[in-house]
Amino acid sequence: MPQNGFETVIGLEIHAQLLTKSKLFCGDSTIFGDTPNSHVSAISLAHPGTLPVLNKEAVKLAIKLGVALDCTINQYNYFARKHYFYPDLPNGYQISQNAAPICVGGAIPIATATGIRHIALNRIHLENDAGKSIHDADPENTLIDLNRAGTALVEIVTEPVISSPEEASACLAMVRSIVRHLGVCDGNMEEGSLRCDVNISVRKKGDPRLGTKVEIKNLNSVRNVKRAATYEEARLTRMIENGEEVLQQTRNFDADTGITTALRTKEEANDYRYFPDPDLPPIIVTSEEIEEIRKSIPLLPHEIAQELTHKYGLGQEASSIISGDDLLYHLFESASVLTGQHAALANWLIGPLKSLINEKGASSIEGITAPKLVSLAELTAQNSVSFATAAAKILPEMLSGNEHDALAIARKLNLLQVKDTDALNEWIDQVLARFPEKVLEYQKGKKSLTGFFAGEVKKLSKGKADIKSAMEILSQKLNKQ
Repeated sequence: MPQNGFETVIGLEIHAQLLTKSKLFCGDSTIFGDTPNSHVSAISLAHPGTLPVLNKEAVKLAIKLGVALDCTINQYNYFARKHYFYPDLPNGYQISQNAAPICVGGAIPIATATGIRHIALNRIHLENDAGKSIHDADPENTLIDLNRAGTALVEIVTEPVISSPEEASACLAMVRSIVRHLGVCDGNMEEGSLRCDVNISVRKKGDPRLGTKVEIKNLNSVRNVKRAATYEEARLTRMIENGEEVLQQTRNFDADTGITTALRTKEEANDYRYFPDPDLPPIIVTSEEIEEIRKSIPLLPHEIAQELTHKYGLGQEASSIISGDDLLYHLFESASVLTGQHAALANWLIGPLKSLINEKGASSIEGITAPKLVSLAELTAQNSVSFATAAAKILPEMLSGNEHDALAIARKLNLLQVKDTDALNEWIDQVLARFPEKVLEYQKGKKSLTGFFAGEVKKLSKGKADIKSAMEILSQKLNKQ
């Protein structure tokens, strides 16, 4: 938070591409990554005489998201033309919703140190996406790929009630979890299917008026939302303290340098010259249709997190991570009925498996089934193999598909912890004999050396000594000498 009596006010505009097979107003494919300009047609190229036809699935997905976030569904809504220059949108205007968005109000639940906080929404509305301008493929020209032009979007607009960069990033992370969980959007920010604009201002504490805002455009990760908002928070605070004028601007964030730079002076809403689109009839949504969609909505991630905490005793962080990823959650649910080692299951999911997903994608853990996960959890919960050793040696072997059971792999690789008293005594005696000066230091009161001795036993045994048992023997021997 800024110091010297200032406070930050943030609002988010989150654009989510809807998981439809075709675009919002025509049958062009929405498949990502194909040859540039291969998913276009007379409609998406805005040829004269062509007319848009609404994709009904996009409407259903927008309603589904709105119902899940406790929005009021506007049962009579319509599209408007937003006249704003998009070099990569052939119409010369965007088809969006202004006076009559499909969803109004609602809230995004985020976890805070004091519990769930609900970030108020202003609206969720439908619109079509622009294409993509490519500036670095040609030294003299900007290239245009129109494959994305016309793709169905929802824009999720919060009220200006977010009070810190941390809350802003948490809000985006929750939206990403929810849209993925509902099947509304794939949430792949690296592909541009989920993007975030941050509106941020700083004002003196207690001032009811909002400060002059700046908008940071097209942030493509949860981390970058926090970084960009943190930088801008400091910049705006510094300007106000120095008596400088804050201009309403659109700014760009450079992820390499971590700074924002001005793009243009921000337009006002009346610059867009909205008017109802004459080619598209109003959307009429019945109460029965809304209720049918409501019945299809599963528990949301924050509700799942509460269930994981109450039912299985997981901590808040573990519950939040597992509930925020459908793959991890379904693995946990399947495995939890096979074992009582719920904490150990969670440790594997939020540790090595989550790291693999972050690094290599969800396909990297396709070989992990619920029985395999249970065998890993029980092996480490029983201290048969240390967690670090299991993660480094047993998990890769299991993912290779050669063996399915963690205990069998541990035996094959000779990794099982040695609990035999005779073997432990021998290793411990060797360590104590090797470091007599450390033994004297311990006896003079330096009890922290217990960890040193345990480490040496682990090293001597090549990681095979059961450290819990070794610590008990060490304590007995050190306190007798």
